[in-house]
Amino acid sequence: MIPREVFAETLLEFFAPIRPLLDDPTVNDIMINGPDQVFVERGGLLELTGVRFESREALMAALRNVAQFVGKHVDAERPILEARLPDGSRLEAILPPAAPEGPCVSIRRFFKETLTVDRLLGFGAMTPDCAEALRALVAAKLNIMIAGGTGSGKTSMLNALSSFVPDGERVVVIEDSKELQLQRVHVVQLEARPPDAKGRGSVSIRDLFRATLRMRPDRIVVGEIRGGEALDLIQAMTSGHGGCMATLHATHPRDTLARLETMAMMSDVDLPLTALRVQVASAVNVVVQVSRLLDGSRKITHVTEVLGFDLDAGQYVTQDLFAREVHGLVGGRVESTLAPTGVLPRAMDALREHGVDLPRAMYDAAWRREHGG
Repeated sequence: MIPREVFAETLLEFFAPIRPLLDDPTVNDIMINGPDQVFVERGGLLELTGVRFESREALMAALRNVAQFVGKHVDAERPILEARLPDGSRLEAILPPAAPEGPCVSIRRFFKETLTVDRLLGFGAMTPDCAEALRALVAAKLNIMIAGGTGSGKTSMLNALSSFVPDGERVVVIEDSKELQLQRVHVVQLEARPPDAKGRGSVSIRDLFRATLRMRPDRIVVGEIRGGEALDLIQAMTSGHGGCMATLHATHPRDTLARLETMAMMSDVDLPLTALRVQVASAVNVVVQVSRLLDGSRKITHVTEVLGFDLDAGQYVTQDLFAREVHGLVGGRVESTLAPTGVLPRAMDALREHGVDLPRAMYDAAWRREHGG
């Protein structure tokens, strides 16, 4: 049997044309649209490179080797490949005939250096006041959903928020493909596994979730909610497992709750819609919305508290604790400010129980709001 290290190096030789891009720390994503067109994303902006593969067959050979490396099989009947490269980067490929001009490949880079809260502050992704508020909300074991579009920085934000989890807590992480690098000592990392070519050996997110509940977790973190596991998470959140965190794709805090509701309906449990909505509203305490702005920068746009579900109006009731105001485009950069709205969370009792408090700026904003200042 070929040693894994040798196999990994041989595999990377098939990707020789993009090897410099895989080694470039400024590249976040590599997008291969057939053998003759390779784009990269740097700083949130796409740029065309001069990189090419020798032929379509050369690119296909590279992808077949990736499939073999991760124990999968691709052909005309199974033209979609999800895999992880030896360095941890996530690869998604669509092969012919599903991609007639392809293969089309997207590689999301994996960085061993985790983005810390201090670095996100340096990038302007959040403000010190917002960071202090999030520290209090995480420490108070509120359930937090981090939402945003593709490439908006959800995973980086979840990594950063994990540093606010108090020491001594056992955190269980469940992912489809290992990406999270939680900044904790006691972390149990679990990864789902697809079935083999004969349909055997599958371990789903839902399988792992059910097992996790018997492993005495203080907090459960789900890398990304994609389907029926949403209901498992909601029920865990409403049955005493506080401090859960997860990411999902959504463009606005209220959309986040509707998306979570829709995905919970993908489960095999037939739950009345009204009951499901009430559970979602009870389970999720805070939504942290992140977005990639026009200039490519990734920033928090909202920190929103979920108050409940209004049965008469048929909608979720929320209130923004922080909101970003965009002032315009200056010199190619988006000028914006993230500030407290003057609304204090209803979860103040939970904060006091855990001995944490909000930043002074939130109280000052609340005073100005109340007195018309």
